[in-house]
Amino acid sequence: MQRLWRVVTVVLFISSSCKGKPAHDKKSLVDAASTAGRLTGIPTVPYSTAKDGQYDLASTKSIVVDSRYAEASDDRGQTLIPPTLKDFANTFAADLRESIDVNANVSIGQNCPEKTIFLTIGNPDDYIDAAGRQTSEGYSLSVSLSNITITGASPLGVWWGTRTVLQQAVLSSGAIPYGSGVDSPGWGTRGMMLDAGRHYYPPEFLTDICSYMSFFKQNTFHVHLSDNLYNNVDIYTPERSLSLYARFRLWSDSPSLIGLNKYKNESYTREQFDQIQSTCAARGVTVVPEIEAPGHALVIVQWKPELGLQDLSLLNISQPETIPTMELIWSTFLDWFHTKTVHIGADEYTGPANDYNTFVNSLSSYVNEASNKSIRIWGTFPPNYTEGYTNIYKNVSVQHWEYFEDDPYYDYILNGYSVVNSDDAFYVVNKYSGSYPQTVNLTRMFHGNPSDENGLWYPYIFNINNSTDNPSRSNALVLGEIGALWNDYGPNASVYSEAYYAWRQGIPALADKQWGGNLTETEFSPVFSQLHGFIPAQNLDRSIPSKSPSIVQYSISSSSTSRSNTTQTTIHDASGNGYDAETSCSLADGGFLAINPSCSFTTPLSSKGRNYTLTLSLVVKELQDPTNATIISGSDSSLMLTPNITLFASGNYYRLNSSLPLGKPVDLAIVGKGNQTFARVSEAEPIGDTSAQQEFLTQIGINGEYFVWAPMAIEAPLRQVGGQDSGWTGELLGNRRHACRSQATSLWTSDNLLKQEKIVIEATLGAYANEICKSRLEFDDKYTTYEARCCHLSQLYVLLDRGALGNISD
Repeated sequence: MQRLWRVVTVVLFISSSCKGKPAHDKKSLVDAASTAGRLTGIPTVPYSTAKDGQYDLASTKSIVVDSRYAEASDDRGQTLIPPTLKDFANTFAADLRESIDVNANVSIGQNCPEKTIFLTIGNPDDYIDAAGRQTSEGYSLSVSLSNITITGASPLGVWWGTRTVLQQAVLSSGAIPYGSGVDSPGWGTRGMMLDAGRHYYPPEFLTDICSYMSFFKQNTFHVHLSDNLYNNVDIYTPERSLSLYARFRLWSDSPSLIGLNKYKNESYTREQFDQIQSTCAARGVTVVPEIEAPGHALVIVQWKPELGLQDLSLLNISQPETIPTMELIWSTFLDWFHTKTVHIGADEYTGPANDYNTFVNSLSSYVNEASNKSIRIWGTFPPNYTEGYTNIYKNVSVQHWEYFEDDPYYDYILNGYSVVNSDDAFYVVNKYSGSYPQTVNLTRMFHGNPSDENGLWYPYIFNINNSTDNPSRSNALVLGEIGALWNDYGPNASVYSEAYYAWRQGIPALADKQWGGNLTETEFSPVFSQLHGFIPAQNLDRSIPSKSPSIVQYSISSSSTSRSNTTQTTIHDASGNGYDAETSCSLADGGFLAINPSCSFTTPLSSKGRNYTLTLSLVVKELQDPTNATIISGSDSSLMLTPNITLFASGNYYRLNSSLPLGKPVDLAIVGKGNQTFARVSEAEPIGDTSAQQEFLTQIGINGEYFVWAPMAIEAPLRQVGGQDSGWTGELLGNRRHACRSQATSLWTSDNLLKQEKIVIEATLGAYANEICKSRLEFDDKYTTYEARCCHLSQLYVLLDRGALGNISD
């Protein structure tokens, strides 16, 4: 019998509302010079427009690096591996190509030809911070008809000037108004802190965060490298404490540290950590590492139990081997760290204050003598000038986080200590907290100045409610501000990307104020939304460029496949985006791929971020291991059967309470909606029935006392179906809904159909070879309902507009 179906078999379909980078639209973009005396960006830039006219970035022929300074680098910043001016120029050229499609070669010279961007170094005295001191991060921008000149206090200052040029090009359709400006950061420490002790993050995630931060001129990435879940001594036995989740993220093969780190797959080798630091430094961001002790030190006590207090997460500093053990750890890793300041933690210690201060001073002396580096601590025991009290050295900088620990102004600044503002007004605790938000509080940034009728907040403002607790803006002991994200409830509470989404708007909003900008709350959202799609050297959103809501759509037919070589078949993408796939699996006459571990179906894509629908039509015939079968895998996640439907992401399994029936065709859809992820299995339910939809959730343990359920935002896996170790055999089928819908259209428009009250027909739909399916048409006043029972297929309901034959809507 002749088959009527061969051309619309969709085997994998993913759709999204995201279409990649937006096109330049002059009507929708912010006017770069909309506010008198500044350029509107993140941060804002002081700028005086010279006259009417704009320099068109598309006309740029080259980036010229002043030959006198091409090999110069900034030795006044925090990094020990500063890029040269030429290095920054090459990175800038790559960013222009990636973000705005401007191809400008880099050359060395002293002249400034027309249609060039000239990079040079100027007088450092021209660039001062909020305290009136020289800053190597300042720059001048001059824009004329013929060229753009960026003059920096150092190569790092020039780099920040390139961020201004790139942002203004995005915001003004590739043009920058003629004029000039001098711009310097108010504070030298501007950045974020990520708790990587209680949640591992892969190296590429850290470097992508650096790229994101750098675009907004943040320069410090504080990475918390060791920690443990809360050790609830009221209910935990010593045995439970010694098995509690605790991690040290640096991996050394040193015999003297065997046992400190037991999890190499969730650690950073020296090579990896070097790469992280160098990649971040290439964009002006210094990685500040933190090894936490004597509190939050359970991982050390699990290694050496004799060093713990009764609360095993605290080191017994009076124990003779405690400080030598910490010196041993630091001696191993000091050479790894390419920064002038390292962080020793020293947070939330409840042992004797003098022991604590002795510990801090001992490590300060050791680190300085061994590496010429300085140390930073969390504010814990403020100075006390009574007899017998030991205070920490004043060359130790303090990172304030909470007023119940210290008063940063009265305890530290007025006593001559330098302070980084990390007040918990801007804290984030990932996924769940009884006291902290899950995203940065933007309102406090725009209305957090108590001395200015709730005006703009800046790093010198520690107390957003009482101005008398704050130093002056020009106080030189305020180093800057770092916004922190903590993973209090461990690794299963979130996937990697959820840390990014917690910061997605917080980083740029903080960055403007950390620099000293004056972007308003009204301005922020439109400016950020326009810049966001053009941030180079990262794709933290996992967006995929698409010409339509359908990102990719694969069909199996003689017209949609071609032989690429003797072992591979190309499956053409029917979405129009050109994401053609390759398969080594057999193409059967019935219109399906025979999937097994010895063959694969591979796409050029790897992962899709939030807001998507991934649909697979398949038959799972056999599971080699019912607890470990991978249906489709990607760079961020895998869809599995364990045997329940499971998403594996960021090292954790997130399971539903249902599985797939063996030997039966199903449509399996994974749906990402904002911060939630769902699965929907369609076997015999009508279209539109979501009774089979389930949500992927995580169960979070709260300090050993109770559990909470929370949603998960998991990326769609897109790389490969089948392949080695996939663990299943079956068929990747046509998407039955699309096949039947197409057939319904051809039947409806067929000449042999008459408009009657009821018609019963027999048709070979061909979705399963040579099988007869009975169909029924019923008419009412407004709609025609076509019900197709394609044998053992799902019921399909298609509403057809009675007045327009073939016009289908679901």
